[in-house]
Amino acid sequence: MLKGANIGLAALGEDTGAVVVGLSWSSAAGDGDADVSLLLLDGDGKVRGDADLYFYNRPAAEDGSVQLLGKVPTENGSEDRISLDLTAIPEDVARIVVAASQDGGARFGDLDDLRLTLTDGSGEPLLGFSITDATVETAFIFGELYRRNEEWKFRAVGQGYETGLAGLATDFGITVEEDDEGGGEGGEVGEAGVGGSGGVGGEAGVGGSGVGGTETEEAVVTVPAQRGPGAGTDPVPAPDPVAVPALAQAQAQAPASVPADGAVGGSVGGSVPAADGGADRAAPTAARPRGTRTAKKKVTLPKAPKKSLAENDSWKPARLFPVPSYKSDREREVRATSVLLSVMAEVPEFGRRLTAGFGAPAGRMQTFTEVSLPHGDSPKRPDGVIRTERAGKLWTALVETKTNGNPLKSEQVQTYMDIAARRGYEAVITLSNDVALEGSPLVTVKTDGRRKHKVSLWHLSWAEVAHQAQMLIRHEGVGNAAHAWLLQELLHYLQHENSGCHGFQNMGPAWVPVRDGIDAETLCQGDPRAVEVVESWERLIRQVCLRLGGELGQKALPVQRARRGTDPKSRRAELADRLCEEGKLSAEVRVDGARSILSVTADLRTGKIRTSMDVPAPDGAYPLSVAKRLLRFLEEAPADLHVETLLEGRNGPRGTLERLRPEPGDLLPGDGAEITGFRLSLFKGMGSGRGSAETGFIRSVDQAVDRFHGSVAAHLGQFEQRRPGRTRQPAEPSGTG
Repeated sequence: MLKGANIGLAALGEDTGAVVVGLSWSSAAGDGDADVSLLLLDGDGKVRGDADLYFYNRPAAEDGSVQLLGKVPTENGSEDRISLDLTAIPEDVARIVVAASQDGGARFGDLDDLRLTLTDGSGEPLLGFSITDATVETAFIFGELYRRNEEWKFRAVGQGYETGLAGLATDFGITVEEDDEGGGEGGEVGEAGVGGSGGVGGEAGVGGSGVGGTETEEAVVTVPAQRGPGAGTDPVPAPDPVAVPALAQAQAQAPASVPADGAVGGSVGGSVPAADGGADRAAPTAARPRGTRTAKKKVTLPKAPKKSLAENDSWKPARLFPVPSYKSDREREVRATSVLLSVMAEVPEFGRRLTAGFGAPAGRMQTFTEVSLPHGDSPKRPDGVIRTERAGKLWTALVETKTNGNPLKSEQVQTYMDIAARRGYEAVITLSNDVALEGSPLVTVKTDGRRKHKVSLWHLSWAEVAHQAQMLIRHEGVGNAAHAWLLQELLHYLQHENSGCHGFQNMGPAWVPVRDGIDAETLCQGDPRAVEVVESWERLIRQVCLRLGGELGQKALPVQRARRGTDPKSRRAELADRLCEEGKLSAEVRVDGARSILSVTADLRTGKIRTSMDVPAPDGAYPLSVAKRLLRFLEEAPADLHVETLLEGRNGPRGTLERLRPEPGDLLPGDGAEITGFRLSLFKGMGSGRGSAETGFIRSVDQAVDRFHGSVAAHLGQFEQRRPGRTRQPAEPSGTG
């Protein structure tokens, strides 16, 4: 579409009651990112209240009509997706504005291939709109959906703002209250606390506007105008505003670290624990919409469990979903399917989270197992069926499950696709330990183009299921304590060694021949086995991102540096040739909110895994002061951490932290060259096996990433945060289109 053009959705397809909006971008340097937001507007072009703004700290509507699905990696960068059930949007909403914003001095002109896509409930693309004139803008309205004569239409907008999310929100009736110091008038900020209008003292306190007490059932939700820089241990990390109402609930559940009569907000400082180690995005600036309303209470589980009443470790707690020793893989599949589908039906937030991206409407969900469906001479029994109903309309998906690393079978999935097409079902969902990649289908199926009814094929990894459960109960919150407990039991089941639901856990049959061929220098470029290993490596890194993101409460994505239009097969073939030549597998991971990228390199020749991060040096500071300050932030880092000084166009002095701690000056170049940054690296022995056993390659990669992030990256947020932002030139916003 061209800028300013509009079109009715009914003219694009028949299945447009539920759509998915995707905002994508790429960066050749791998360092660009943005956050999506969505506003519901009334007939006057204004929000009806605070609940009409959806962004990273308020990702979903209570009725499921709007849900931010988060970022997913693509071949060229990343795509942020939003699920919209247009049949559930309130009648007094006339327009839906889809936008994105950046912070920390970043601009949309620094990103490439800005594009909006719209797909229907079956995943079929309906339209696309590319923005080619971005320059200094820090927020952009990509497009809008609006009602016209009882029909939904789309308009390609492409309007930019240089004032970020705050400026965009102000235009639509949201009053932004800014405080550069983040502490509020008369307030003080504790080591990990955020001061509101009443001020906060104490470690990890949360400042609000007088909301507190253990009996609090509702709390005011504030909207950050911009996301704070840094991750891990930022100096001012704010708990997710969506989860703030759960702090009162956490007081009743948490151990002594939370005062029984402590208040949240006001002028009282507490010791409420930040959500999972302070990984939530900082919110130094707050915005409060006009006509602020209260939000329903959300429950998140405290990080520290209650003290056990067991006499010793041999007493095992009773589990809702016990995991005995199974006699067969079939038993694992049956039980895992039943456990998952039952929790999806009983916890609406979780069921909606897993199905929204598949085009399911926001309605009442029921799930079934071992359903017999006619097919030829003998009936077929899919592992499960998901059925959602809204306003008399049914959405149905068949589920095929595999556990314990067993592969999906194309002929089996094809059968369920045929059954779904004949019966008018909307989707088939496959679920296994494998991770799907663009351009590399897990199974190959044929669709009958003569059929008017379309059936979509979707895939979930068990690692993604566990990630979504952890995000809800640890970071974002669910409707009540019973739902949180159910998700906790599900997560325990999935992570148990006997469940068979551990995610990607096998590098494949090509791993050993490729590893040995590199060691013996007999592996030649063009070997198809090297491509298989590259695909397995990519799946492993995506699973590492899911696990790391679930722990931190942030999106973690592999960095893609390819330009739009790059063919996935040719890209992987090029990486495979590089593997044959250099003997290395490399990847980069960006944690949402962090400035620096985590690099992971497995050197098959030396048998070592290197995890590293390049940290830019602050501008205008004395070199020795910078070196001392860096080492101070690395006080808890392991002694074998390698620190290397980066100079313009070359590398400088380096050494282990153990040697550098007493002599920070050893990091300074002898010729006085300007320091551009530092490279921090840890090395670990590489597992040789193809699986996830203690001596396996997969386990060693997991351990290397966990060690580096926990002992190094998590302590660098404040060091990075003090870097000055890039200078921005003012620009006039473009027209509304």
